[in-house]
Amino acid sequence: MRCGEGTFSTGKEIETVSTRRIKPLAVIGGSAVITAAALAGAILQGPSGSSAVAGSEMSTGVTVTATTAPTGVPIPVAQPSIKGPAPLPPEEQGLPG
Repeated sequence: MRCGEGTFSTGKEIETVSTRRIKPLAVIGGSAVITAAALAGAILQGPSGSSAVAGSEMSTGVTVTATTAPTGVPIPVAQPSIKGPAPLPPEEQGLPG
């Protein structure tokens, strides 16, 4: 069918896709690509050697020195410096008399 100078029509209108429809599809498609890449990376990495993990001791970098416990009490027992009740400050002593 001929419709004017140099244009052809198929009988159907070309529907333009709005950005309201494209944005959610782009987000879903992008998420699917990222998920597929992460899954492929995890699969291609392969299993780690379980014997190396289970059979080795963890090194934390701590130096341990064996010592003996002291026999005497290194700190004397604390003694209070004030015997009996402490005096109240002047603002809390109450009325004279």
